[in-house]
Amino acid sequence: MSEQRWRSGPGKHLPFALVLGISALGLVRIFQYHWRQGAVLLGVSLLVAAVLRILVSDEQAGLIKIRGRGMDAFLYSTLGIVVIAVALTITGGPLSR
Repeated sequence: MSEQRWRSGPGKHLPFALVLGISALGLVRIFQYHWRQGAVLLGVSLLVAAVLRILVSDEQAGLIKIRGRGMDAFLYSTLGIVVIAVALTITGGPLSR
């Protein structure tokens, strides 16, 4: 039964919905002038996408599948780590709070 859930239209996009939800929360925090927290949440959403891309099959990956599994996981995790690192190391400027 659970296999059928993954093959259905809405069930196929659950990993993407999770990543999209975390990204939306990050954008809300950015719009609330908490840009550092929002940027970290965007980086976390990329790391979640990398983990999901490794754990779920190609059929279950849905919209987070772009290239091969290894390349997707590498690019998602690298970009996620870079976004988090930049968000945590920037000091000063007009957006500091």
